[in-house]
Amino acid sequence: MTQIYNHITGRRLLALLVAAPLLLASCEKEDYKLEGPVPTADFTAEVNTTEYPSVVTFKNNSKDAFLYQWDFGDGSPLVSGQNVTHTYKRPGTFKVQLVTAGRGGTGVSQQKDVVIPSASDNTAFVGLTNSTTTGNRAWVLTDKAGAITKLAANGTTVLSTSAAGSLPACQADDEVTFTSTFTYSYNAGDGTYVNGACGTAKTTTSDFIFRPTGATGGQIVLQRNGAFIGVADSVKNKTYDILEATATTLKLRGENPDGTFTVLTYMPQLSALDMVKQLLTGGSSKTWLLQNDVDAPIIVGTEGNPSQYFPGVKAGELPACQSDDEYTFSDANVFTYNAKDQTFVAGDYTCQAPRSGTSNFSFGPADGAGLAQFEFSKPGTFIGVTDAPDLTYRIISIDETHMVLRAGKPSGTVFQMKLVAK
Repeated sequence: MTQIYNHITGRRLLALLVAAPLLLASCEKEDYKLEGPVPTADFTAEVNTTEYPSVVTFKNNSKDAFLYQWDFGDGSPLVSGQNVTHTYKRPGTFKVQLVTAGRGGTGVSQQKDVVIPSASDNTAFVGLTNSTTTGNRAWVLTDKAGAITKLAANGTTVLSTSAAGSLPACQADDEVTFTSTFTYSYNAGDGTYVNGACGTAKTTTSDFIFRPTGATGGQIVLQRNGAFIGVADSVKNKTYDILEATATTLKLRGENPDGTFTVLTYMPQLSALDMVKQLLTGGSSKTWLLQNDVDAPIIVGTEGNPSQYFPGVKAGELPACQSDDEYTFSDANVFTYNAKDQTFVAGDYTCQAPRSGTSNFSFGPADGAGLAQFEFSKPGTFIGVTDAPDLTYRIISIDETHMVLRAGKPSGTVFQMKLVAK
């Protein structure tokens, strides 16, 4: 027994001791004794590198044994069986060991290194799961045209495509998440769009298999019955080709049972703050102008009553040298002011030499009312009016085409202005 303890960890020995009474109980003779050659434990391992998570096949080469117990080196439970397979959900080098039992006692194999490759060598997997940073990425169907496109059996002829903003609300709010440990989740929100109508939410989770295609492409295969991506109609074998997967775009294609194809285009599910910045910058660069076709494009007052001191002019009454000014924001936090020919200067209230220029800006949560705020780093930078209280502007509301800004701290005078996307 001392020799056994020298070779076998307490966990493995305990498992073998538990198994022994069961073996002995199956024998008809009460005086049955274990005797014979001491077993030798040995095995080989074959790693499947054609898909992830990696499945390893272990072939037993032991002699004189009839019980086999495997430690896969990744913290998973011990497994019994002569020849077994094991799935590794993370890459790395794992030390695997086989413990055997026979008529002559126990045998313990040498620890063998099993090297599991990383799916993160494939750029599509990195884009899909954000595997090199957080290890998960959430997606929603794009709000632009082509979120869902139906193709003919030839794979190129377009049968139908969704228009910008045309998705039903119960489909537009669907969120799908892929993790680097090969799990998929679908959050349906209030409901799932099925057979032309919003119905009961079909929120679900599933493991998935990733099959790389070269260094930049691949496939997703959902493993759970009833799981789907984008539309509830089941694609063949729950398999989706990855046409594009980056930090900003995910495009998947699935073959339908009738031979047609459905192409789904996703964008990242952003935080509320990130969504505001996305609208401000258009994802790269976006230009805004004062909205001169509505009443009160600029008002002045207090936080509680933004028009208390000046209720604004009527539609179309802004000076031309003010209404043609362009304000451009980039995703790299650079602001550009293009005054065109002149700048409308407060105080004198006249059109003067242009004050065009650029400034970096910081972006973050709003201090007071608002969805977010930005602050210019360069003194003298302004939007709309040259005598704004400070360099900080709060975004009170924003969508794809309209924005309301408020300059000034909540405790003082505020300038509020309406802008429209160019």
